[in-house]
Amino acid sequence: MAAAAIGISERDEKPLGPKFLTLERIGRFDQPVHLAQPPGSDLLYVVERPGRVRVIRDGRTLKLPFLDLRGSVEDSGHGGEQGMRSIAFAPDYQESGLSYISYTDRRDTMRVLEYRHLRGDEARADKASARLVLSIPQPTPQHHGGLLAFGPDRYLYLGVGDGGPWRDPRAQDKRLLLGKLLRIDPLTQRATSDGATEAGDRKDDGPREYTVPRDNPFVGKPGRDEIYSYGLRNPWRFSFDPATGLIAIGDVGDAMYEEVNILPLRKARGANFGWSGWEGNYELTPGAIPRDRTVRPALAYPHDPECAVTGGYVVRDPRLSRIAGREILGRYIFGDFCTGRLFAFRLTPTGRGEERSFRFRVPALASFGEDRSGRIYLISQNGPIYRLDPARKRR
Repeated sequence: MAAAAIGISERDEKPLGPKFLTLERIGRFDQPVHLAQPPGSDLLYVVERPGRVRVIRDGRTLKLPFLDLRGSVEDSGHGGEQGMRSIAFAPDYQESGLSYISYTDRRDTMRVLEYRHLRGDEARADKASARLVLSIPQPTPQHHGGLLAFGPDRYLYLGVGDGGPWRDPRAQDKRLLLGKLLRIDPLTQRATSDGATEAGDRKDDGPREYTVPRDNPFVGKPGRDEIYSYGLRNPWRFSFDPATGLIAIGDVGDAMYEEVNILPLRKARGANFGWSGWEGNYELTPGAIPRDRTVRPALAYPHDPECAVTGGYVVRDPRLSRIAGREILGRYIFGDFCTGRLFAFRLTPTGRGEERSFRFRVPALASFGEDRSGRIYLISQNGPIYRLDPARKRR
């Protein structure tokens, strides 16, 4: 196990209390970009960009993957923005065995597929059970987004980038799914029983095998029913904090600013995050989008020398409480892909953020992960995955 540590304070701590934060390496993979754990399971699932999902059981990476789609996945695009993106597990996973995969196919189309694990073996997907849920053609190899996550409302959310053209206005066009946060029910059989409705009969980007919650903001109004929020450039990583009802979105910037948006999930309903009229708090196109009609970022930081924000999680791991001089419990942890720098951010009652940085770095920081115990994982696309752990002594 490899470890990197940061000293927090020179003050004395309670006997046997944690005084440092460490990064414990839990494995090495082929361009990992996502980690998730199903409800009720002890297994960890790691998404590799070339098209595999690997499984960690009892600290050991299994030889056989959960799923191997390398023959179908396109991962050669500029900047590493194609490939397999993420995995999400149904809230009723222990009964249904359902998981959802997103990836870019050979035609530059983002695809979301449903799989069921093999009977009696949750470490292997049944490839014969594959069902296409959604497909979204992409105009360029860049800004695909692709994170899947079930929200506290048990609906499936999908972050979709604007597709890549410089300052392209697609994110403001509610007729398109690009530059949006989508919200759907991936199952169709619940259409009349839980408040979902068949997806609207507008012109579609591709096959739709899902239903749309009736309380999505544009149901019955101009705009695609699937859209929950819009005006995003590339919401590469977002997360939910059930303890506070917040959603946190790391939206990758263009040439000037990276931004983090943190707000109650209910206020994200129908929200416009401003792209491509605004980047951070800078107005790119004067007068195009009034500021009072957009969500102001909770945090915006200069693009140079940073390059791409990597959104993380609000830390809820009880093991990380009482770190001397560096309380991070309840703070939002995120980082930057190019510099590998890590930050802990807290939103104050005034709406202004307080930010703290860490001394250690994770090169090519592609993503964060969280398990059912609230433990936080840091994922380097260079290969290693680390877990954020407490320690009494510097190592």
